[in-house]
Amino acid sequence: MVNIHEAKTHFSKLVARAAAGEEIVITKAGEPMCKLVPLSKRTEPRTPGLLKGKIEIFEGFDDPLPEFEAYYENGGQDY
Repeated sequence: MVNIHEAKTHFSKLVARAAAGEEIVITKAGEPMCKLVPLSKRTEPRTPGLLKGKIEIFEGFDDPLPEFEAYYENGGQDY
C-alpha cells in the first residue's frame, strides 16, 4: 500500500512497477482509494469485421435534431 502523497511523488516509478505486474493500492488517510494494476495484454490478435452484418444503422440516424437546427439558424441565440 502507498499513501496518496507518496504516489504523487513517485508516480512514474509506481507505473513501472505496475507495468511489471505488481498491483499497488493507493490510500488516503490509511483508507484504500484505488488500485494501480497492469493492463492485461490481448491473448489473440484482433480480427477486423467480427460484427459485420450484426449492426444495423437506421436511415437518418445522423440527421440533425430539430432543436439544434433551430439553434444554429438563430445564430446560437435562444430560440
